[in-house]
Amino acid sequence: MPGWIEEILYDLGAAWAIARKDMKIYYLKPSILVSSLLFPFVMFLAFAIGRDTTPEILLPGLLAITLLFSATSIGPVSIPIERRTKTFDRLLSAPISVRAIVLGASLSGAIFASAIGIVATAVGLIVLRIGIIHIVAFCAGIGLTSICFSTMGTLFASYRTENVGEVMSLLNLVRLPLLFISGVFIPIASMPAWGLSIARFSPLTYAHDLIRFAFDETTLFGPVTDVAVLVLTLIIFQVAGALLYQRSRE
Repeated sequence: MPGWIEEILYDLGAAWAIARKDMKIYYLKPSILVSSLLFPFVMFLAFAIGRDTTPEILLPGLLAITLLFSATSIGPVSIPIERRTKTFDRLLSAPISVRAIVLGASLSGAIFASAIGIVATAVGLIVLRIGIIHIVAFCAGIGLTSICFSTMGTLFASYRTENVGEVMSLLNLVRLPLLFISGVFIPIASMPAWGLSIARFSPLTYAHDLIRFAFDETTLFGPVTDVAVLVLTLIIFQVAGALLYQRSRE
């Protein structure tokens, strides 16, 4: 077997071990449950109450909010805590690549967010009485959005602090503006030209567009473009995260 394949398999095995560790330790922590469940629910109520809109608009909006907050809840909590207990230092000194560390920390958040997104979808389909038209687009939307924003959370957790609140404060400086420029609260079609220009730089714009396409075939950019942008954003976040954590190792 070529050496590069063995290296990839080794990294994947190490990443999965890190993800499983985070899944066992952090999934039921109160701070994570509040930030990934309660806060998105309150935001959704603020978005939905008093609005004359269709279920096909409401459910994609709920999913976009839920995936954004749940995916970015694990890494920004687990990594500062492990810095405090010095277990993260031992992980950095382990004979595994930084790529595996970033991927493993991101996988745990992605799996967490995907599970919550699927449950939220099941409840929404029953309550709102709608169906999924494009199951492939739905699965791609849930999966890519989860791993993309989980990696973003891991990227922010590279800030060298042992305080979870400091990472979350920095993260909220990005998460909250994303909600308002990405078509979740304010339809992109009704934005001025400058608003649309800003929205194009937000990965949440394409995530929301892809998820909505799965429910009512409404799309501004097309599912292929949505997937391509999310994959590109994921790669950028992974590479940036690996570079930042490499500095911590050095």
